[in-house]
Amino acid sequence: MGFRKFINSKTLLSFITAFMLLGTNLLMAQTEAAATTGGQTDAPQVDWTGVAYYVLLFFLVCLGVAVIGKILKIYDLTLKIQGKKGMKWNTVMAVICLVFLLAGIYGAYWSFTVQGSMTLPEAASEHGVKIDEMFTVTTVLTMIVFFITQILLFGFLFQYRHSDKRRAHFLPHNNTIEKIWTIAPAIVLTVLVVFGFFTWQKIMNTTDTKGDINIDITGHQFAWELRYPGKDGVLGPKDFRMVSAANKLGVNFKKRSSFDDLQVDTMYLPVNKSIRLNIQALDVIHSVYMPHFRVQLNAVPGLPTFFKFTPTITTAQMRTQLDDPKFEYLVYCNKICGGGHYNMQKVVRVVTEAEYQAWLSRQKPYLSDALRKELHFAAADQPKTESQNRLALNN
Repeated sequence: MGFRKFINSKTLLSFITAFMLLGTNLLMAQTEAAATTGGQTDAPQVDWTGVAYYVLLFFLVCLGVAVIGKILKIYDLTLKIQGKKGMKWNTVMAVICLVFLLAGIYGAYWSFTVQGSMTLPEAASEHGVKIDEMFTVTTVLTMIVFFITQILLFGFLFQYRHSDKRRAHFLPHNNTIEKIWTIAPAIVLTVLVVFGFFTWQKIMNTTDTKGDINIDITGHQFAWELRYPGKDGVLGPKDFRMVSAANKLGVNFKKRSSFDDLQVDTMYLPVNKSIRLNIQALDVIHSVYMPHFRVQLNAVPGLPTFFKFTPTITTAQMRTQLDDPKFEYLVYCNKICGGGHYNMQKVVRVVTEAEYQAWLSRQKPYLSDALRKELHFAAADQPKTESQNRLALNN
């Protein structure tokens, strides 16, 4: 009767509606992504077979639990009809809690061993070591608290389940207990917050810019634009009013420092050199995410910001450590910024100083021929040439 009522209830209809809505959103997002990439075959595909399998498995588990519950209920009623004592439901629930505890502990163990093996390798930046230390300390403390509280919770439910042989003690209030479970967590959380605050302060409060390599990274749907300084070591200023088809970043060429800026496709970084990423966005919020360097900061339109770090492991060294000759550092977008978000990434290559300088010498200037034409630089040079020709003819 209960199962029949469930089938006819609004709960099942709501579940089906939510499932169809989720499926529609996934399908529409995939269609938009495919359209954005021009129908390229490397767009991710939704595995509807896998989705249907897990939905069906979840439904079957719920159905199995409901059937077992009905069988136990019928068995309990049969015992009572026969004049026998019914089932001890408190004991049944206590055993279920114990089973749930054991299953949860195994699930935590599985998560640490299987998913834990998918963690990132050692940090490839100076500050990343501190970030990892902070993460490790926080994880260890929270895991200790997690296991203690869960074992006590389900252990007490099993050990002190209802029994006719004993009576529960009613404790309306105890100041000592209240102080312990209020002050102890407050102290632990305060230590973690202060530890995290000083770690973050050391990373972000960097006012010394001497010797930094300034790199502009600007996000737009759906790509990163990279700009390096030229021989003068200074990046030219930008002005959003100068953004055009040829001048995507709106570089202001009224300043001489802009003329030798370089536009690159791959981010090259010299090892053990201080890097300053100047982060901006042109349209929506993006997020510069470089997991191996433990770098992440939002790129917000109209709000320029920066992140400083020092890479310590070259790409070649990391390839050797991971035994992966194809390994590459990458910069991703960590904000869901639209249908092509998944494809918004750039290769980051950490090299020696000599390799960096050799690569830098081969890069082309941001001031391309198309941009020169758009800014009428060629027209400005023409009168000068004609004047020189006339002077030559007069002579």
